[in-house]
Amino acid sequence: MTSLLPGSFASRTAPGGAARSGAPHRWPLALLSFLGGLAAALGPLLVCLALGVTGWFLTDAGAHGVPSDGMRVGALSWLMAHGSGVQVDGVAVTAVPLGITLVAGWALWRAARRVGEAVSQHGPDADAISDGERDWTVPLAGAFLALGYVVVVVLTVAVAGTAQSAPSTTGAVAWSVGLCLLVGLPALAVGSGRAAIWSSYLPPALVAAAGIARRLLVAWLVLSTLALLGALLVDVGTAANVMSQLHTGAGDVVVVTAVSLVLAPNAVAFAGSYLLGPGFTVGAGTLVAPSAVVLGPLPMFPLLAALPDNGTPPVWTTALVALPPVVAAVVVARAMRRTPTLRLDEGALRGCVGGALAGVGFTVLAALAGGAVGPGRMRDVSPLAGEVMVHSIVSFGLGGLVGGVAVTLWQRRALRDADTG
Repeated sequence: MTSLLPGSFASRTAPGGAARSGAPHRWPLALLSFLGGLAAALGPLLVCLALGVTGWFLTDAGAHGVPSDGMRVGALSWLMAHGSGVQVDGVAVTAVPLGITLVAGWALWRAARRVGEAVSQHGPDADAISDGERDWTVPLAGAFLALGYVVVVVLTVAVAGTAQSAPSTTGAVAWSVGLCLLVGLPALAVGSGRAAIWSSYLPPALVAAAGIARRLLVAWLVLSTLALLGALLVDVGTAANVMSQLHTGAGDVVVVTAVSLVLAPNAVAFAGSYLLGPGFTVGAGTLVAPSAVVLGPLPMFPLLAALPDNGTPPVWTTALVALPPVVAAVVVARAMRRTPTLRLDEGALRGCVGGALAGVGFTVLAALAGGAVGPGRMRDVSPLAGEVMVHSIVSFGLGGLVGGVAVTLWQRRALRDADTG
C-alpha cells in the first residue's frame, strides 16, 4: 500500500536531504504525510480483510453467512491489534494479538521512512540546524501521518463495529497515536536524515547504551522464543491431542494455526516473564513461575500445551533466576568489544544503563501481552508486569554492569600488555 504515496521518493532526494539536480517541485508536507498514514494503516487492514474471508470459507465452506461476515472478523482483528478490544457474547476480550500489531508496526515504519525521504527537502538544511535554527519538519510530518492513520481506524470502527462487538474507538485511537509516536516518528527522523543530525548531539555513552539495550532485548526475545518452542516440543503430543479433541477439519486446523501464529509474540512475552522469575497467570488465582505452578481448568488451545505440569516444579527450574544477568553480561561484553572504551566509569555506565533500558523495553512488551480472553477466571491472563519490571531492570542492569566492567578491565589490560611488550 506504500504505492499510494507519490512515486519514487528516494530518486528525488540525495542522502541527508539535499535535492538532486533536475528534481521536480516538492509535494506539500501535509499531503505526503497524510497519504503515508493512510497507506500504513490500509496495507495490514486489507490483508486482515482477505484473511478473514479466507477463514470464513475454510471453516464452513461458505455455508453460513456472507463474505462480509469474514471481512468483519478480519477488521475486528485488526482493531484488536490496536487495543480496541471487543465484546463476545457480552464478555469483554481485551487481549491484543501482538502478531498483527507487529505487522502494523512494520508497515508503519516502511511508510514513514518513505515519507521521511520525501519531506527531507522541507525545512532548514543540516548547516542551519547546526546553527540553531528550529526544524519542525519531523513533528509536523508525524502529526499528519498520525492523522491519516487515525482516520482509517475511526472509519473501520464505524463500518465494522456493531452493538454486539462494541470495539472501543478511544482505545484504538490511543493505541494508533502511540504507535505513530513510537514507530512513525523515529522512522520519519531516519528517512529524513534528521536522526543522524540529532544523534550527533547526544553523549556517546548514551548512544552506546541504547545500542546495548537493543541487542540485549533482541537476545532475550530470541531466548524466550527458544524456550517456548522447547516447551511445545516436549509436549507436542498434548498439542496434537487438543487438536484431535476439537474434532477440527483441515480448514479449521489452518485457522487455529493462524490464530496461534498471531498470538505467538504474546506467548514469547509470557515465556520471557517465566524465565525472569515472576511468571504469569492463566486465569484468576493461578500462577506459572519457576518456583510454583498453580493451574485450574484451561480452554482447549494448542499453545497452552507449553505450560508446565501443575504442582511443585523441578529443583533445577529455580536456577533460571541466574539466566537473565548471565545473558546481559555476555551481550554487553560482546557489544562493548565492538565499541570499546578504556574508561572504567563509562564502561560501567554503558552496561548498567543499557541493561536497565532493555528491562524497561521488555516490561512494556509484557504489559501489552496480557488481557482478558474470556469470561470468569479467564479475565486475568497476563504476565505479572509489575514484578517483571523489577526483576528485569535489576537482573539486566546488574548483569550489564558486570559485563561492562569486565570487558573494560580486559581491554585496559590488553592495552597495557601491548605497551609493555
